[in-house]
This record gives sequence, structure tokens and C-alpha cells, in this order.
Amino acid sequence: MTSIGRIQVGGSSFAKVMGVINTSPESFYKGSVRTSEEDIARAARQMQQDGAKIIDIGAMSTAPYLDTAISVEEEKRRLRNAMRVVKQACDLPVSVDTPRAEAAAEGIAAGADAVNDITGLKHDPMMAKLVSDAQVPVIIGAYSAVPTTGRLSGTIKALKESVALAKKAGIKDSMMIIDPSIGFFRGKGKNDFFTKMTDVPWYVRDINVLSGVKKLADLGKPVCVSASRKSFIGHLLALPSAKDRLVPSVVCEAVAVLNGVSIIRTHSVRETVQALTILQLISRQSSKRL
Repeated sequence: MTSIGRIQVGGSSFAKVMGVINTSPESFYKGSVRTSEEDIARAARQMQQDGAKIIDIGAMSTAPYLDTAISVEEEKRRLRNAMRVVKQACDLPVSVDTPRAEAAAEGIAAGADAVNDITGLKHDPMMAKLVSDAQVPVIIGAYSAVPTTGRLSGTIKALKESVALAKKAGIKDSMMIIDPSIGFFRGKGKNDFFTKMTDVPWYVRDINVLSGVKKLADLGKPVCVSASRKSFIGHLLALPSAKDRLVPSVVCEAVAVLNGVSIIRTHSVRETVQALTILQLISRQSSKRL
């Protein structure tokens, strides 16, 4: 069993909802962006009220198709400020979403309960040691610094490499959560935080991952999925605006939970919690009948 703060994930526990607060105006979904202290605090309180169990704070967008790089000093400033505000506004555990060890260290110093690294400890050579020394859980994103296949086998290979890297640094199995990095395998991109693949279109890859997510359980770690309002949904349904992707996002999240996913990272806490609560109730009733 893995815990983020006081919240247990994995094992027989039902999926937990992780709410996203982005302090980066550059983020792809503007509805998740909170830059003022008042807005950050209000969002944190609302997420707790709506049923989120964890909050994930991002201070730099890593969307592959956007040119959103900022200095590490600016990322640290945003994280430091947001961590302080969120910790005062609610009592949920908090993860910091960053591929850079220096920014992650700032978040941990400010009270972060976990690190969420979309590059699976591979972008920054200091990240694995930082996480190991801090003894905090880490969400390991599927990532390869060299081109790989967009098929599920490429995702599993990338995750296995990161798990091995984590173990070598002394990170315990019980401190690892894996994430297939939906949206981060692309034919091309504008930053260093995505995996290059050319054998299948990115939207095909993301659908394949969701349909095969149960196979990630073979790695023996809780799985986190973030499909919320992602671009594959926009492409498949001709929905260029992320604000129009709520319903298909929730469907993807429910399917992921039905296939054993332990954490759903979402921009839409209230709707996701409602959907998963009904799903849990139906599942319990079905089990009783059996």
C-alpha cells in the first residue's frame, strides 16, 4: 500500500481523485489556472469540499505542443507561494508537478507530500536522489529520452526503466506510483518533457493506453491516470476548446477506474467525484448480488 500524506492509494482501496491547480498562466486549460492567492485558496477549499483527496500543484506547463518554458527561479517562486496558500486553505495532501529537482526541492521544503514527475526521474539527474533523500512518494511518468514506439509496449518499457532508476536511488517500492503519461507521446513537440514516437498518431497512442491500462498493473504499482480535457479527446471529437471536453474526460476516467487505476488526476473534481461515487455504489451492489 502506498500513501500520499494520510491518503492511501492502491491495493483494495477505491480510486482517489487528485485535483489540479495550475499557477502557470501558460497551461493548456485556462480553467485550471489560479494565479492570485485568493483564487488559489478558493480553488483548494472548493476541491476539498467537492471530494478531492489530493491536490496537485503545477507551476510550469509541460504540454508538448506549447512553448511554455520558464526559469527555474520563477517556477520555484510560484510553487513556494502556492504551497503556502494551499496548506493554509485546506488539509489535503499536496503533490508538486515538476520535472526539475530544484523546483521539487522548493515544493518539498514548503510541505509537499509527493512529487509528480512526468519524465519519470529521467529529465533531471538529481530528481531520483532528491525524492529518495526526502522519503516522499513519487508519481513516475512514462518517458523516454530516445524515440520509442507509441504502442503500449513502449509505455511499459519506459516505466520499467524509471522504476529501475528509482530503486537504484533507494526509493522504496511502496513510495512509487506510475503514470502512463497520456498526451506526452508525440511525433514532435516544443520542449524536452515529451517522448518522441512516430509509428502511430498521438491520439491513437492515448486511446491504446486507456484501453490497455489494466496491463500496467503487472508492474505492481498503483496507477495514476490524467486524461482530463486532453488533446486526444479534442482531436477525436472535433473539440478544439478544452472547456468542451468535460463529458468525454469523465468517461475516460470512469473506464480507467474500472480497469484498476488508483488515482484520477483531473481538472474537474466535482464531476469526477460524482461519477466515481456512482460507479463505486453500482460496483458494490453488483458484488452483493454475486
